[in-house]
Amino acid sequence: MPLRVTPKGIACCGAGLEQVSLDAHTLIADWITFEGDRLLIHTGKVDIGQRISTALIQITHEELTIPWGRIDIAPVRTGHAPDEGITSGSNSVEQSGYALRSAAITLREHMIMMAVARHGADAADWQLTDGVLSLSGTNHRIELTDLIPDVAPDVPVDQGHLPAHRAQNDLPRPEMSGLRKMVQGAFTYVHDLEWPDMVHARVIRPPHARATLRDIDPKTVVNLKAAGFSIIRDGSFLALAGTKEWPVIKAATKLSGACDWDLGAGLPAKNVFDALNPKDAQRFLVVDGTPTSKPIPDTNPNLDHTARFERPYQIHGSLAPSAALAHWTGEKLKLHSHSQGIYPLRDSIADSLGLALEQVEITHVPGSGCYGHGGADDAGFEACLVAMALPGTPVLLKWSREDEHAWEPFASAMAVELAAEMEGGKIKAYSAQVFSDTHRGRPRPGPNRTGPARLLANHFRADPIGPIATAPNLGKHAGMHRNLEPVYAFAETHLVKNLVTDLPHRTSAMRCLGAAANIFALESFMDELARGQSIPPFEFRRAHLEDPRALGVLAELERQVSLRPAMADGSGRGIAYAQYKNKMTRVGISVELDVNDRAEIRLLDARIVADAGRVIDADGLTAQLEGGFLQAASWTLYEQATWDQGGIQSRDWDSYPVIRFDNVPNIEVTLLDHPNAASVGAGEASPGPAIAAIANAVFDATNIRMRRMPFTPDAIRQTAAAE
Repeated sequence: MPLRVTPKGIACCGAGLEQVSLDAHTLIADWITFEGDRLLIHTGKVDIGQRISTALIQITHEELTIPWGRIDIAPVRTGHAPDEGITSGSNSVEQSGYALRSAAITLREHMIMMAVARHGADAADWQLTDGVLSLSGTNHRIELTDLIPDVAPDVPVDQGHLPAHRAQNDLPRPEMSGLRKMVQGAFTYVHDLEWPDMVHARVIRPPHARATLRDIDPKTVVNLKAAGFSIIRDGSFLALAGTKEWPVIKAATKLSGACDWDLGAGLPAKNVFDALNPKDAQRFLVVDGTPTSKPIPDTNPNLDHTARFERPYQIHGSLAPSAALAHWTGEKLKLHSHSQGIYPLRDSIADSLGLALEQVEITHVPGSGCYGHGGADDAGFEACLVAMALPGTPVLLKWSREDEHAWEPFASAMAVELAAEMEGGKIKAYSAQVFSDTHRGRPRPGPNRTGPARLLANHFRADPIGPIATAPNLGKHAGMHRNLEPVYAFAETHLVKNLVTDLPHRTSAMRCLGAAANIFALESFMDELARGQSIPPFEFRRAHLEDPRALGVLAELERQVSLRPAMADGSGRGIAYAQYKNKMTRVGISVELDVNDRAEIRLLDARIVADAGRVIDADGLTAQLEGGFLQAASWTLYEQATWDQGGIQSRDWDSYPVIRFDNVPNIEVTLLDHPNAASVGAGEASPGPAIAAIANAVFDATNIRMRRMPFTPDAIRQTAAAE
């Protein structure tokens, strides 16, 4: 469809945090350049499997009409790509997408005015099709690639234009960028990199995070060095490198067996849920989604419905362990990493090694993705430590499965305590207190060398940096208090954040941060209260919602549920609703499942209805919602990190089980498209309501209210016995 110049009007996204990237990088050339006949998109957001590359290409195609096959994503590399911080928080489409769309619209209109200046007519008489400008009634045709060299490099991006028109439900379904190569086995991941004269490296880990290296058997060291291996030691950080990978793995096992570790007192083996209480917590009253320094008022004494919900420590569980390739030339340190925050990581590595920022260059190369802070940053820094010890030699360092399970930052254990007062079938007063360690442990610059202190290897070096005390995250809907504020219109709320530190494990961001547990708690509680009032679950939620689009999501989900057959004995159906951060994608979920005599849960069917505003990549959005549901189902039914005084016990897929194909239900996703609305983040929108919908379906099937994840058969039987 041809495009014409568009007037100013409602911005392609609403005003707010989506402007952060564009405010920092204000020129068209920061976002879009041409090389030959190909358009090059520049972004600081990295693709971790969430299809952001596909979405950005689609946005550019919509505004400039240049065919997909002529649009590329420039390498995301420090010093070249826009610094957009960390790819996190479901912000990529809102921030990078907003900046790119604004840049593309500005570029389009600038080139139309260039065509007017050269050939006359009004701007509205010029049409843009397949990247070619044509003047109605004439044979004037101008390729955008012919005009772009004459666009000055300092042209600023103009904000406030309408996006390209698209009919409602005419959903774009572009092919995922890189998918063909992935299917054909030709895609290059960071694990696959091969450089001339490259060595492979492995890190030798202590039994647990509080152990220190006393000594290494000298005979083993001599023998390994004689066999051609390099041994790198810095305090208790120990690594081994060699030219071939499998011999390196075997040699690392030998070196590990030759180590004498001081185990100290070991890991605290206390019950973490007992520790999640207000006694030793830093406490903050949360107002409008933001922790404050205001005094915390006494809880309403009329709150007579109470419940506590809990989530254990869990891991990201990426299917491939972390990896990185580093090369120290003697002047410059080059790192290839699947980090989600290459600029903060660059700053932290430079600080750790005493290098200037310009001496460190990081290029993002896809690895096994995860939502949150997995092992990528730590593996990258470890590769740098080995490379610095072997100047001029490229080093490919890979973590093992055991490394990934035991040493990546965990998602913090959490507890959420809720209470409510009912009046006239509605919630009159509502209280929510959340208890957790930090969800913000990424290596980013801050006081007291925060960035270096959050890199695992720095804890073990001869001159250690960190770990440091946890500082409370006071951002709006951040950390543990994400979605603590209910999306419902309750007359009175009392919300408290409780930061509990000195717990057993290093924790950081995992998909949804605190929202997963907070929505699990709220939506389970809503189901419980609705049943107590004998009010149908859809009706009870509608009574507390004012947002028309939220009501639209629930109406469509209810319509679909009404067409489903009645549940058999031993089976149940549960629903849940949430809006991530109370401002991103709205999601309603229905789950059908059965529970057999062995208390095993089998998922049967899931219906997901989502409103993410203007749909950019329908298949990508669907994949995000489905993937979020499946990860949440795995958390809910199977996942729990375990440990004792001697170290982490859950070090493989047997000791840390995840969902398998035999329990993947039929999943149907419905997208409610709003082409004139802002496109909002969706990558973390479905897990919270998925957990709650499963919990509510279990209650519907068994009359057992599960309040602690995971819902294993043993946990279900114990809960039933306690009730």
